[in-house]
Amino acid sequence: MSLSRAARRISLAALLTVVLAATLLAIAPGGATPARASAGTAPAGASHPAKPVIVLEHGAWADASSWNGVISRLQRDGFTVYAPPNPLRGLPQDSAYLHQFLTQNAALKGKRVVLVGHSYGGAVITNAAVGVPAVRALVYVDAFIPAQGDTIGHLAAAVPGSCLGNPAQDFNPVPYPGAPSGDVDLYIKPNLVPGCFATGLPASQAAVIAATQRPLTASAFAEPSGPPAWKTIPSWAVIGTADRVIPPAELTFMAKRAGARITDIHAGHLSLISEPSVVTRVILRAVQATG
Repeated sequence: MSLSRAARRISLAALLTVVLAATLLAIAPGGATPARASAGTAPAGASHPAKPVIVLEHGAWADASSWNGVISRLQRDGFTVYAPPNPLRGLPQDSAYLHQFLTQNAALKGKRVVLVGHSYGGAVITNAAVGVPAVRALVYVDAFIPAQGDTIGHLAAAVPGSCLGNPAQDFNPVPYPGAPSGDVDLYIKPNLVPGCFATGLPASQAAVIAATQRPLTASAFAEPSGPPAWKTIPSWAVIGTADRVIPPAELTFMAKRAGARITDIHAGHLSLISEPSVVTRVILRAVQATG
């Protein structure tokens, strides 16, 4: 072997040794920072706070499908969403059911929660969120926001103008098994749904809502609300200025009393169906406030 060929082999071996050493130094703990990582930039794969979970509570004469437009938008934005059934058996029972869902659900363990309620569901979340640290924000959509001792019957009649202001004329009462003495389920008379409960929606959609409505017990109108969660949890409110079920003046009064951040929208009582984009935007504002 010539001296020049031996020198070339030694030089190649030395070069490989240097490259290998530099590579090991770069990936070792405390080694040099890769060139693409600039100062103040989190390394790839660094953890970020997980998005809060959104829990949606529907109201009376509705079911969880009333949230479909909102759910699809939130899911597209990467949120985990739950819309548990509201039993509609009475404020204490319904609040206890949701409270258990929030506190005993393994899927929510360690998660931040934004809790949203529509109509009667607003009274439910007001009670259910008490003593639940995971709930970081409350969002009310055309909803009752009761103070302690309020009943939804009193709140609904506090300002004239509700299209469901005469229970004897506006509802079909139906006895249900196991009811306390004299209690009944109340269904909105189907002919009132399009021009009252479902204003702003196509007639065909209102007809489906009339056919699939889930009733609320008559006793729920007289059950007093407990200490309100909005005393300690920040809140937001969507107010349909064309709401014919809960007069907008009463919605505004309740929202201001709770210190809620208010968004007015030209919509009827079912703005979650007719204007899901607006409702979703308000929920996202509440999300931003959770940190």
